[in-house]
Amino acid sequence: MTSKMTASLMAICIACATGAITQTAIAQTAAEPATEPAAETPPAQAGAGAAAATSGDAAPQAAPAAAPAAGEEDLEVKAEGGKLVLPNGQDITPDRMENGRWYTAEDIPTFKIAEDGTVDYATFSGYRRYSAECHVCHGPDGEGSTYAPALKNSVLKLDYYGFQEIVASGKQDVNTAANLVMPAFGTNKNVWCYIDDIYVYLLARGVGDLPRGRPAKKESKSDEFTAQEDSCMNG
Repeated sequence: MTSKMTASLMAICIACATGAITQTAIAQTAAEPATEPAAETPPAQAGAGAAAATSGDAAPQAAPAAAPAAGEEDLEVKAEGGKLVLPNGQDITPDRMENGRWYTAEDIPTFKIAEDGTVDYATFSGYRRYSAECHVCHGPDGEGSTYAPALKNSVLKLDYYGFQEIVASGKQDVNTAANLVMPAFGTNKNVWCYIDDIYVYLLARGVGDLPRGRPAKKESKSDEFTAQEDSCMNG
C-alpha cells in the first residue's frame, strides 16, 4: 500500500472519530481506486483533524466567519433624520436645557458635548456620582466587571425608564452559575438625586463621545442646577 493511500485512510479515520465527515464522504473516499493519488484538498465536511492528516501541498482552507457570540448585539448609534437614535429606538438629540440639564424633544435627559470637548455640567456630575456610588460593582467608566455588566452598554439597550426602574427597585439574576443581586437605590439620595446625571454620563460613554477618565473640560454649575440639587438632597 502506498504512503499516499495510507495517509488518505488515516485522514478518514481521524475525521470519523471526531464526527466531522459525513457517511457519504466516507463511502466516496473508500471507493476510490488504490492507484489514485490522495485528494490534495480535504473534503468540505472534514474537520481540522482530517485536514491536518491529509498529505499534499494544498493551501489550508479558510475557516468560516465566526458567528456573533451569544448576547452580542449591534450597539451602534444611528443618525436618522438629523437625530441620534439608540439601538433601542430612543432619540438622544439634545433639544433644550431645563434646570441646568439637557433634554430631548421627548423630555428624556441627554448630554451635550461642545466641539472642544467641554461637557455639560450634568454629564460631569454624572461622572462624579458614578465614580462614587457605582464603579465598585460596575467597574470604572461604566466598563463593567467580572460580576456586573458594563452600564455604558446597558443604557444603549434599555430605555431611560427601564434604566430608572432597575436602579430604583434593584434586580436579581439567578442561574446555575451565579446569584447576582443589585440592591435598590430608590431611597439613596446620593444616587437617586443624580440618577439623570448618571444616566447621561453613561450615554456619553456608551456612544463613544466621552473618553475614559475625568472629563477634561466642563461647563460651570448653573444656579438652576444648584437649586434643583438642594431641593432633592434636603427635601
